[in-house]
Amino acid sequence: MSTSSGLLQTFADSRPALLRYLMLRGASSADAEDILQEVYLKLLADRIGPVAEPRAYLYRMTNNHFLGLRRTADRRTRREEDWVDAFGGNDGEVDERPSVEAELIAREQLAILQRVLDGLPERTRAIFRRFRVDGEPQRQIAADLGISVSAVEKHLTRAYEAISAARLRLDGERRDPRRLKAERGRHGS
Repeated sequence: MSTSSGLLQTFADSRPALLRYLMLRGASSADAEDILQEVYLKLLADRIGPVAEPRAYLYRMTNNHFLGLRRTADRRTRREEDWVDAFGGNDGEVDERPSVEAELIAREQLAILQRVLDGLPERTRAIFRRFRVDGEPQRQIAADLGISVSAVEKHLTRAYEAISAARLRLDGERRDPRRLKAERGRHGS
């Protein structure tokens, strides 16, 4: 078993505990699911070397994603407050709507995601929708469909892998910053 598949299996086994961990840290249910999806996609995309303590590694990775999300939200709030203080007058009202550009990008990404999901087998698509969109527990989905929870997880894995592949295609030749440093050092720049 490769390190990557071992970490993916440990992640699958630890997912409920990681979800509880994030919610105890103050993440909303939706944010916790998003963080775990990001961790899963990172595990799929990165080539991670041998890990002595896989569970500890996954908790650290999950915590780092949580802290990054929190820092991003804090920065956004401070930036908006500073802007309102400088240009917004005294009422302190902030327009929560996304910019036109952000809305167009989101629509385009949603269309791409929809095409990826439409390309999945019907059962995989239905399981993904019930779990990620409707928020149904995996056990309930498995019971309704007369399959095991493991089978539900395999369908979800297929969906996540398709999404990850689409995301990598969208990102193009995105390079790892650690790799760029190493290459710069090798070439003497």
